[in-house]
Amino acid sequence: MDVTPPDPRRWWGLVVIGVAQLMVVLDMTIVNIALPSAQADLGMSDGNRQWVITAYTLAFGGLLLLGGRIADLVGRKRTFIIGLIGFAAVSGLGGAAQSPGLLFAARALQGVFAALLAPSALSLLTTTFSDPKERGKAFGVFGAIAGGGAAIGLILGGVLTSYLNWRWCLYVNIPIAALAVAGAVVLLHDQTRHPEAHLDVPGAILGSGGLLAIVYGFSEAESRGWADARVLTCLGAGVVLLVVFAYWQSRARVPLLPLHVVRDRQRAGAMLTMMMATIGMFGMFLFLTYYLQRVQGYSPVRTGLSYLPLTAAMITGSTQIAARLLGRVSPRALLVPGMVTAACGLLWMARLDVRPQYLSHVLPGIVLLGLGMGVVFMTTISTATAGVAPQDAGAASASLNTAQQVGGSIGTALLNTIAASVTARYLLHRPGPRTKPLIDEASVHGFNVASYWAVAVVLLGALIAAVVVNAPASAVRAMGAPVDPPAERDAVELKKG
Repeated sequence: MDVTPPDPRRWWGLVVIGVAQLMVVLDMTIVNIALPSAQADLGMSDGNRQWVITAYTLAFGGLLLLGGRIADLVGRKRTFIIGLIGFAAVSGLGGAAQSPGLLFAARALQGVFAALLAPSALSLLTTTFSDPKERGKAFGVFGAIAGGGAAIGLILGGVLTSYLNWRWCLYVNIPIAALAVAGAVVLLHDQTRHPEAHLDVPGAILGSGGLLAIVYGFSEAESRGWADARVLTCLGAGVVLLVVFAYWQSRARVPLLPLHVVRDRQRAGAMLTMMMATIGMFGMFLFLTYYLQRVQGYSPVRTGLSYLPLTAAMITGSTQIAARLLGRVSPRALLVPGMVTAACGLLWMARLDVRPQYLSHVLPGIVLLGLGMGVVFMTTISTATAGVAPQDAGAASASLNTAQQVGGSIGTALLNTIAASVTARYLLHRPGPRTKPLIDEASVHGFNVASYWAVAVVLLGALIAAVVVNAPASAVRAMGAPVDPPAERDAVELKKG
């Protein structure tokens, strides 16, 4: 059997893929620090400002499965380049926005092109590195980018907002995308498109509609409350649509998401663990940013720089711990300690008060959180995409990205709703004038209570990893090359026989 030699420029290709992934991930958080400036400049109301964040995550999380299947259908390199160009164009549109509505629309379009770009990037990485040792290193770098990109976005957002203005948080994507496009044209190669790949239109409508409804429902719960009719209707409709989607996928000739991709025990466990991790982590980003700026009085750039230890810890956890150990120990032996370490970091930060406590509480907490999440992100990415048939690489990559984005959206909405309600209840039982010290005290109390909920969610993720992910280290070493499903089924039948 002919074996195609590895591309000698594959590591430069990893740089291109990493740059594109960094752009996508950091755009989830880069506007967080710039949001107060953008709100004042464009005259947004407090009730509408959330759409600067939510419009992006809604479109991104809801359309990822469709984007992954389009990548399988028309070619991953092609969709990768189209996604980069489109992302850059609408970033420029958002940066030039003179009204809140135009900014919201541009952020939604960013999510659309990110949903096309992100699965293509991970699929290209999966098919470029087939050697298990090289794949471990490549996924270590990719995992560090996926985990640290959000923190880098906070740092970059603070620097750009402080020294230029909030619009550069969007303009910055244009040169990044231009470099990535040039590198992709020269360095990346794609496998031949699969003739059996078709676009499952009913599946796309059901799956994307279900995810959009759920993410929208969680987003609206922040301002409307959990008992609101619109919130309950969206959540219920989303669940129904996803149930019908799963039924249709079992009947469709060429499903949008082949159920064997997520039915695999290791892959399903990795995706659920990723979702639990991002629920806790992205809620923390929102709380800690407001704590540092509003309570402690940090400038945007100082707030961004405060996240540097988190980024360094994530890179360390991903490249120096997980990448070195994966293949020698089982994924479960990395996921469980990683999630527990991250939970300890969140627990440490759940004891904040209004006094300056960066060195005593914030710094140790974000270091523990970063180390744990770095290990978890790299391990889940490697486990969820290993052993996937080439024609299903886009769907598997999109499923993992969906778990991450939906988890981040749910975490932001869920934990923020908890924090807001606890803060309001705290103020309700404190009669008298609403002075800044009292508001700060109430806000920190709400943050702490929500952080305890985040700890519980991350520990639930550790339990899922412990129970569901049971592949031994030997199996992980063997998962480097894609597996052809018919051959896999034949092997199973022979074993049964």
